[in-house]
Amino acid sequence: MKKGDHLFLVDGSGYIFRAYHALPPLNRKSDGLPTSAVLGFCNMVWKLMQDARNTNVGIVPTHFAVIFDYSSKTFRSDLYPEYKANRSAPPEDLIPQFGLIRQATVAFNLPCIEMEGFEADDIIATYCRLACEVGADTTIISSDKDLMQLVGPTVGMYDPMKDRQIGIPEVIEKWGVPPEKMIDLQALTGDSVDNVPGVPGIGPKTAAQLLEQFGDLDGLLARASEIKQDKRRETIIANADKARISRQLVTLKNDVPLKERLDDLVLHAPDGPKLIGFLKTMEFTTLTRRVAEATATEIGDVQASAVIVERADAAHGPDVGAGAPPRQAVPQSNGDAKPASPATRGEDAPPQGDTPSLLSALRLEQASASKIDPSAYAPIRDAAALKAWIAEAREAGILAFDAETSSSDPMQADLIGLSMAIASGRAVYVPLAHKNGNGDLLGGGMLENQIPVREALALLKPLLEDRSVLKIVQDMKYDIVVMSRHGIEVGPFDDTMLISYVLDAGTSGGHDLASLSEKWLGHAPASKKELAGSGKSAIGFDQVDIERATAYAGEQADLALRLWQLLKPRLAAKGLVSVYERLERPLVPVLARMEQRGISVDRQILSRLSGELAQGAARVEEEIYGIVGERINIGSP
Repeated sequence: MKKGDHLFLVDGSGYIFRAYHALPPLNRKSDGLPTSAVLGFCNMVWKLMQDARNTNVGIVPTHFAVIFDYSSKTFRSDLYPEYKANRSAPPEDLIPQFGLIRQATVAFNLPCIEMEGFEADDIIATYCRLACEVGADTTIISSDKDLMQLVGPTVGMYDPMKDRQIGIPEVIEKWGVPPEKMIDLQALTGDSVDNVPGVPGIGPKTAAQLLEQFGDLDGLLARASEIKQDKRRETIIANADKARISRQLVTLKNDVPLKERLDDLVLHAPDGPKLIGFLKTMEFTTLTRRVAEATATEIGDVQASAVIVERADAAHGPDVGAGAPPRQAVPQSNGDAKPASPATRGEDAPPQGDTPSLLSALRLEQASASKIDPSAYAPIRDAAALKAWIAEAREAGILAFDAETSSSDPMQADLIGLSMAIASGRAVYVPLAHKNGNGDLLGGGMLENQIPVREALALLKPLLEDRSVLKIVQDMKYDIVVMSRHGIEVGPFDDTMLISYVLDAGTSGGHDLASLSEKWLGHAPASKKELAGSGKSAIGFDQVDIERATAYAGEQADLALRLWQLLKPRLAAKGLVSVYERLERPLVPVLARMEQRGISVDRQILSRLSGELAQGAARVEEEIYGIVGERINIGSP
């Protein structure tokens, strides 16, 4: 490694727990193996590596490593037995994922580094020192405050969850002290998550004020008698030894005897087949496709690779066999536990909503693995069944629905039926006005076993207007007009077509349901032409067999719900929530009312104006041709 090189050091243990806390449970379909933390980790690393190779991003690493904690027992435990002793054992569903994540790191063609007796932070500190000595730059991929003591002119941090660079100014802004005083600040404040005692009652703001006044911890303790506040003075004097031991606990060692040298951390391109083999084993379909495309690898040519899965009772030693990658460590006893509550998570555990990119990625993975089976949808043909469904929808608090009508013009459309969904694959269709297709020229008489329109809408009106139930619709403006003509003001709502437009207005591809379904779900939905035909032989939707209509209409609501589940988090991930919530969505009912009310037009005046404008345009065109000296295409850009 030399001057001008750039080292990326990923806090692997921090990644694990961020992924675990941020994402809902996910299990491998084939055997139920918990994989949510593995998926979150893989998505984060893949994005980081893709960004790292994009020269437009700014920082392009030449060296790269992922650093893990070996176990909870380190030299700090010998120094202070209570250190991290307050943590509970790792959750059972996380234990088998520790080893899988280390294997994932190897599959990504990245160094996977850990060392017995030391924490990942100590290894990171040592690599930072070595890189500084040769004049290279370092970026630590983490937001952990424990690592901020390392920030300097050639060492920065990057929080991938918030896409935020952390340098000297950011440390000062956050904590009120420069990086070189972070050790003393932490010695005073302590850390309840790691059981670092600190000085009781001293928070970050007070600690920063004291360090600004007295210079450093030693100066503060030596001149504690000068503190004006009685209680604060007495507390610091009484807990001086705790402050000193805390300083030892939070100070990172930068002389760890490393096995891997800096030159061993050179960043290599991903090995497509190797990585895809691991991802296929994990059944991460969407990420597998992305990697295959980026590495020009044919998925069908790659076999799923063998992985080693640790037992949930592996607290006394990992269950590994021959051929294992670097030690598949299960964090021992309480050192790497999932905190009992959000209040004790510490700096590295974000709240659920802090990782919309991961949530979107996970939902996309779930959507890819979830089967869409139109034959599973059921018709509702009596009031009792409809009442039961309405009760389920209220309990779910969410309802995707779609109005099936006789026309694309909402002001002229007759209501034929309503489809609704409350969960993926859980959809129904309520036929209201289907006719016997074998009757007279007007389409025959009404089919039996349908709820009368007025009765059905009277039952549905309270649900569709219930402010506690979110309605999901594709192209809400159309449905607002249709339903309002029946005295129903639908709300609140989310519009999947509008969300897609906000996210990807400038990209190719449509925002209709079929286009979105194929793009995001890999599923081509049935079309009305397939049901009703086209041309002279076409029939109205009200003449389509109810069983076939149920499969089609139920799929429409089901797809809208699935699309909403994976597209909505992308708004937050791309910083477009405000555009959607405050600008685009509020306009939908406004535009719907405008369409309903229309405008008054005097056709004679409009016709005369049209003629005058056409004559004026022709006159200007002739003037242009005269000036140019020849006839040209004036309309050309």
